[in-house]
Amino acid sequence: MKLISLNTAPIQPLRLLDGTEVASAYQKQGQLGPRPVSFEGIEGDAQADRSVHGGPQQALYAYPSEHYAVWQTLRAQARAADWGAPLPWGSLGENLTLAGLLESQVWIGDVLQFPDCELIVTRPRQPCVKLNAALGFPQAARLMQQSGYSGFYVAVRQPGTLAQGQPFQLVPGPRELALSEWEAAQRPGG
Repeated sequence: MKLISLNTAPIQPLRLLDGTEVASAYQKQGQLGPRPVSFEGIEGDAQADRSVHGGPQQALYAYPSEHYAVWQTLRAQARAADWGAPLPWGSLGENLTLAGLLESQVWIGDVLQFPDCELIVTRPRQPCVKLNAALGFPQAARLMQQSGYSGFYVAVRQPGTLAQGQPFQLVPGPRELALSEWEAAQRPGG
């Protein structure tokens, strides 16, 4: 397993599909060198709406690189803006673009152990309209939720540094709640 891309962004305007602009740090760009990671996230990364991203329990957002081909195809079928251009890493708003680890292999409480940092899985991502804007078609957030290709949030268990290209290993947690079971457990009576 490997960290393909480490992505950060400042807060800047993001134009939604309805034409309105919102403050967002969604437009992530890859960072080459090692970056310090604290309990609040990666140095140089911002979160515009901390009610849905950020803080200790959602310090970083991780996404499997293996799903990028799916989103490229869906954009092409929807003929979204720039639909023919390849999606650069970070296009889905993720801080960590990972290779070799899918959502189906991850449970709440699992640890991603990097050479100088440890992250603990806290919950799956629940996409919003910002994803629609980033990908250029209105069904993107709904399709991400339905497919289960949503990635996941992690808390920082041990601060340190992260860098593009680093290997990591998955250390199993208590294995009581799979990412795929999260939504059912959150519903009343679930």
